[in-house]
Amino acid sequence: QVQLVESGGGLVQPGGSLRLSCTASGSFFSLNHMGWYRQTPGKERELVATITSDGSTNYADSVKGRFTISRDNAKNTVYLQMNSLKPEDTAVYYCHMRNHYGIDYWGKGTLVTVSS
Repeated sequence: QVQLVESGGGLVQPGGSLRLSCTASGSFFSLNHMGWYRQTPGKERELVATITSDGSTNYADSVKGRFTISRDNAKNTVYLQMNSLKPEDTAVYYCHMRNHYGIDYWGKGTLVTVSS
């Protein structure tokens, strides 16, 4: 059973930074597409950033220039470095993985709160 475990969420002031981590169990991590999504109450889950197996990245317009997604295949881990955080970045952040069979997996989420 594949598991995704997120960490790194918390409370941060506007303008601050946080780094989220997501570690995946299982094999062949380097072949998998990884991503971060976020959701706030009453809204649909939205894409934040993705990174493919070959390292290509994609970002939502709202986070371009502030967030950076990266991966360490040796550690089965994907990261989301979040800088210049804004109150509107407050959400539950979910790690997503699509394996080489096209099967999707989700983490349980980690809460990020941006507030003074």
